[in-house]
Amino acid sequence: MNHPIINRPTTGHSMIHFDSVSRSFGSQIAMKDVSFEVPAGVVFALLGENGAGKTTSIKAMLGNVRPDSGKVTVMGMDPAADSVEIRRRTGYVAERPSLYDWMTVKELGWFAAGFYPDGYEAEYTRLAENFGLPPGKKISKLSKGMRAKVGLSLAMAHQPPLLILDEPTSGLDTLVRREFLESMVDMTAAGQTVFLSSHQIPEVERVADIVAIMKGGRLLLVEDLATLKESCREVIVTFEDAVNITTVSQLAGSIVNYSIRGRQCACLLRTEEEESHYQLQDRPDVRTVDVRRPSLEDIFIGYMQSNEPPTAHSSDSLASKEAVR
Repeated sequence: MNHPIINRPTTGHSMIHFDSVSRSFGSQIAMKDVSFEVPAGVVFALLGENGAGKTTSIKAMLGNVRPDSGKVTVMGMDPAADSVEIRRRTGYVAERPSLYDWMTVKELGWFAAGFYPDGYEAEYTRLAENFGLPPGKKISKLSKGMRAKVGLSLAMAHQPPLLILDEPTSGLDTLVRREFLESMVDMTAAGQTVFLSSHQIPEVERVADIVAIMKGGRLLLVEDLATLKESCREVIVTFEDAVNITTVSQLAGSIVNYSIRGRQCACLLRTEEEESHYQLQDRPDVRTVDVRRPSLEDIFIGYMQSNEPPTAHSSDSLASKEAVR
């Protein structure tokens, strides 16, 4: 299934570019013909369930995994040949950051400063203070949320042009997650780029410019978030008696996914229409038609539950699909 790559004005090359990348581990497909582009100065969110291929994609960017086929470039560099330089210019926060537990917050910043240019330690100290981190407290005594703040401070202190976050808010409380989000928005406002891998869909919806959805190693879509939300509708048709598949097939647009419960059929559509859906109410077998704009979480679930590409269905194909349920 081919999807258009989102193109936005950038300065020079894209920050990240995947070109038909595939990678398997034995019989397990981690990525299959994955292509996408991340422009500079955006929050790019990669969504998917566990095992979708998100972490493998990040490892391919950092040079920890080499594709079986296809090509990955990060800031114009090849991760296989330039992994050290890519990591030097990238801030990376893992889901469970590895930290030296016997060090204090301050000591860890001093230690990390040895790997970066002058000014790193001062910026780390500033970030740590903003996050409310106690400088003299050992890492082993910090809560999970505090450890996450340490990881983010370490990743951001050298002011990298690219920040890669792998499930950074997993298990954190609401206030800490909000601080993470605010940090991402501040970074892109300053021209930096954030690559965010997450299953926290409501959080992603607040900050992302572009979203990609992966399932079983395959990319289902890559799209500007505002455009995606604008082009999706959830239409719920309630029938007088049993659901009439032929009537449902008259909905304008491409059906991403649909479900039938009793006398009601709920469809997630890619469509620019809205008012035309209400015309179904004129049919004698239809009781009501409700149309709403779905959230990103609704859209994500719709794509994840769909077993086929989001193309227009004929009444025959809908009937065939319902017949095997």
